[in-house]
Formats: sequence, C-alpha cells, structure tokens
Amino acid sequence: MFTFFKFWKQDLPAGLVVFLVALPLCLGVGLASTNIGGQEGLPNVMSGIIAGVIGGVVVAIFSGSRLGVSGPAAGLITIVLAALNDLGSFEAFLLAVVLAGVIQFILAFVGFGLLANYVPTAVIKGMLAAIGITLILKEIPHLLGYDKDYFGDESFWQFDGHNTFSELFYALNAFEPGAVILGMSALLIMLLFDAKWLKSKSWAPYIPGALVVVVAGILVNQVFLGTLQVSGKHMVEVPNLSSWPQIKSIFHFPDWQQLGNSKVWVIAMTLAMVGSLETLLSLEATDKLDPLKHKTNPHRELKAQGLGNLLSGLIGGLPVTQVIVRSSANIAAGGQSKLAAIIHGLLLFISVLFMSSLLNMIPLAVLAAVLVLVGYKLAKWSLFVEMYQKGLSQFIPFVVTIIAVLLTDLLKGIGIGILVAIFYILKRNFQNHFTKEESAETLKMILSEEVTFLNKGGILKVLQENKHKSITIDASRTKSIDLDVLESLKEFKFNAEQEGRQPITFINL
Repeated sequence: MFTFFKFWKQDLPAGLVVFLVALPLCLGVGLASTNIGGQEGLPNVMSGIIAGVIGGVVVAIFSGSRLGVSGPAAGLITIVLAALNDLGSFEAFLLAVVLAGVIQFILAFVGFGLLANYVPTAVIKGMLAAIGITLILKEIPHLLGYDKDYFGDESFWQFDGHNTFSELFYALNAFEPGAVILGMSALLIMLLFDAKWLKSKSWAPYIPGALVVVVAGILVNQVFLGTLQVSGKHMVEVPNLSSWPQIKSIFHFPDWQQLGNSKVWVIAMTLAMVGSLETLLSLEATDKLDPLKHKTNPHRELKAQGLGNLLSGLIGGLPVTQVIVRSSANIAAGGQSKLAAIIHGLLLFISVLFMSSLLNMIPLAVLAAVLVLVGYKLAKWSLFVEMYQKGLSQFIPFVVTIIAVLLTDLLKGIGIGILVAIFYILKRNFQNHFTKEESAETLKMILSEEVTFLNKGGILKVLQENKHKSITIDASRTKSIDLDVLESLKEFKFNAEQEGRQPITFINL
C-alpha cells in the first residue's frame, strides 16, 4: 500500500495533467459516436467518460504498464459507427463490447501479446512522430477557434468530407479572435513552464503548466476578454448531472438476447483484434518513451484491457484501449507509476458528477495548446536527426510510417511502415549470408549459421561470377541450410563437372 503511493508527489500533478488532456478527448469521442450516426438510441456523450473512468481506474489497477493510460480511442470511432449502423441499437453494441473483452482474455492466453515484439523500432518511432504531427495539425483549428471537427479526432479524412489539411484552410478563414488570444497565450505559458531554467525550480514539478494555463484561460476569458469572450461550442461541454434520474440515464446495459446474432460476434472479434493491436502498439511506444525503459508484459496488458472492455460494455461505455496521447502526456508531466493514471480516472468520475459548471468554463483553445505541446514532444526535430544518422534502412521506414499514418490512420500506417521495414530486413538478409576469401584463381565461400531460400540468389550470383576459379564452399559454421539452397549448390557443382570447369569442393555440406 505504501509502495503504491511512493511517488504520489509526482503522480498527483501528472494525473491532473492527464485528466485535463483526457476530459475533452473522452467527450469528443463520445460526441462523435453520438452525433454522426443519424439514429435514435445511440449513446450519449457520457459513454466516452464512462470508458475513460474504466480505462483510468480499472485497467490501470490490473495493468502492468507503469505509465500507460487507457480510455476510449478515436481510432475505433469508424468501427463503432459501422457497428451501430449494422446492429441498430446501442444495447446490442454493448454486448459486442463485453464479448470483445472476453476475446481479449483468450488472445492473452494464446500469446497474441507477443505480436508487438515484431514491429521494428523505426516503425514505432515513426508512429510516435506521426501522432505528434497529427496532434499539432488537428489542434491548430481549435487554437484558432474553429471547432467544427470533434476534439480528439485523429483520422485524415473526416466525416464532413474535409481532411486534416483542408481543415487548416477553413480554420484560417473562420477563426475567433478571443480563441486565438487564449490559445496563443496558453501555448506561450506552456513553453515557459517547459523551459530548463523554470523546470529546475524546486516547486516546478508540483505545479503543472497545464493546470496554470487552464486556470489562466478561465480567468482571462471570463474577466478580461469582454466582447471577445468565447462561449458555446468553443468551450468544454460536460452534461450537467444534477439529479439521480439524470445520473442513471447515462448508464446503458447489454441486450443479452442478441447473443445469437452473428453480427454481434463479428463486431466483437473486430473490436477485440483492432483494440488489441492499438493497445500493443501504444504499449510498445510507451515503454520506449519511459525514461526507465520499463518492459511491460503484453499478455497482462491484454487481460487488463479485456477486463476494462467487459466492464465498460456492462454499464454503457465505449471500447477502451491503451492510448499513446494520454500516455505520452503522463510521461511528459513526470508521472512515475500507475497511480497517475488512476488519479486521472478518479478525477474524470468526480468532475462530471460535481464540477460540470466549472469544467464548462474551460475554453477548448486552451486545452488545444496543451495537446500541441504534447505533439511537439513526440515529433521533435532531434528524433528525425537521430533516425537519419542511423542510416536509410532505419530512416526510410520511419518517414514512410509518418506519411502513411498522417494520410490514413494508425493501423494502416503501421502496416505500410512494417512492409517497408520488411523490405530492408530482406535486403540485409540477402546480403549477409556468407563471407568470402578469394584470389585470382580461388574462391572460398564461408556460409553463415542460417542460410534460407532468400539467400539463394546472392550465393548463385557470386558463384556464377567466379565459375572460372577453383571454388570451396565451407558450411562448417552452418547450423541450418534451406533445402532449396542445398539443391542449387549441388546442381552448380554437377554443371561444373559436366562442363569441365575448375573443381567445386564442399566442406561439411
């Protein structure tokens, strides 16, 4: 118990920062699920908050991740909307979320969690940089007071037909002066709090810059802006739950009669697979950002996510995954343990019940400034320099992943990045399959420990170029050689004998 609270002085302000980041994101994801379906009976905006509380408290308690934060993910919105349209009721969808949680438990036991180990580091770093750039591009409109798109959207193509770049054009032609003042002021304050000379102060770790800009934003907007004051859609909009009937209305429950509906099972499997992939990728990225380089057990994480989805579906919440934006905000704010994630979840719960009036005084432009700085830290120029210095085999998959994520979505971008990385892996494998010792008349080819069919072309090319020499093929270090390669070598030796060329000698082959 005392160990759990060991770093409370660091985790408390970090949890507060994550709460300020997560609140509008949870509301945004819930709002997107509510307003873009055209059906009645869809979830209210609080479904995102429910998922945020479950992800922040329940998943964090059972997760092995030191700094990871879970909640509703914008990347699942498309799947959620398609599922709601197919099923026709939110209660049937909740059953799919519950089943997805059960499936995630099964995936954990069959070893699915190891999948993230096969994602190249260059692709993971490209994903982080892409998310950072996406955050900056997506939050610029909110900084300018153009809030047509829901807060927290990550997709390139939006539901209104616009995209990330066209939205910037519309924002420049429809900005709100008051929002610009608030957003830019908040950004300057955040940069000030991030300065080395201020961070070195003894009190700095305990006063988050995000909290300062939120308080300052409320005061400036309410007291000093006058006619430029922002309101309405430019503000956080938390529903006012002032009575027990209103509180009860946010909870929905699964329709168990839909257990025989094959569509429910298909959606459950889709949610489980996509949610697990997003979780594992975020987990890998979070571990790389962790200053202590803590390595999280992916199977335990999938079990925690499965429990989170099961509970979220049981009471009316959206699916949860580990989310890199909230996790990186936690790391940047100095979080030291899972207590920070739990604090953020508890604050979400307390705030929507007792602090809705205060929260609705927060301008979105101020919170956008917080996310812009999170994005900047994920996509610093030094990261690009570091990857370039590692060579093209690392830099090109890194850049391709960034572009692909920006122009599609997280999973598609990662998939494209992995394909490019595999090309370089195959190329390197093609090149590093033997060493050679040669003179004008002889060639000795020393095969590596593992020789696969991918190496056949390179080996035969060198043999053909030196077929006039006396050739020795040494396999004394080789532990495994592909049958296809072995047959090709024997065929080459046979042809050399038939043509009367120099002799071919095999050692341990």
